[in-house]
Amino acid sequence: MQYQIFIFDLDGTILDTLEDLYFSVNYALKQSGFPERTLAEVRQFVGNGIRKLIERAVPSGTSEAEIQQVHQDFTEYYKIHCADYTRPYAGIPETIQNIRTAGIRTAVVSNKADYAVQTLCADYFPDLFDAVTGEREGIRRKPAPDSVQAVLNALHFTPEQAVYIGDSDVDIQTAKNAGMPCISVEWGFRDRAFLLQHGAEKIITRPEELLDLIQK
Repeated sequence: MQYQIFIFDLDGTILDTLEDLYFSVNYALKQSGFPERTLAEVRQFVGNGIRKLIERAVPSGTSEAEIQQVHQDFTEYYKIHCADYTRPYAGIPETIQNIRTAGIRTAVVSNKADYAVQTLCADYFPDLFDAVTGEREGIRRKPAPDSVQAVLNALHFTPEQAVYIGDSDVDIQTAKNAGMPCISVEWGFRDRAFLLQHGAEKIITRPEELLDLIQK
């Protein structure tokens, strides 16, 4: 069966956002006098939304009030600096355009805050997605299937017509919970061994391999 809609994760899948997340986390930590984190640590902390990123980055035993302050400082800084170093992965814009040229719809579902998802997709992928959604109040984060299901409903597709593309264990579980297959990408924030350990069934090494799914 040919898929009729490709749904993409954002961070680590279509955009390399790691450096901006890293600098924003460390800015927020410094504001509260907390020790900074390494790039490798931040890479492991991302994937479950900003709140979870902050919880993982602050020292053990940090109070709820302090976590909220770091979260606020991160948000204020990241709103301004979310695109300082961020860039699309090589081949991604062209691949998405080719998918759309083939008559297939595209969307983004991310655990990143919705304000950042909207800004980054508009800046880097203008007119390349039919729906874009990030973390919002009142809807559960991935791996809950809520955001994916909302996109499918809005665009009038079923899970059987869709495929989810992501770089993490969260994405694998999201696709499973939504009742659709997942294609894992090797160029993101998690390596092949990690993806296989967490149930990846198909892993690609280049964005262009996605075109094989529409040419059969």
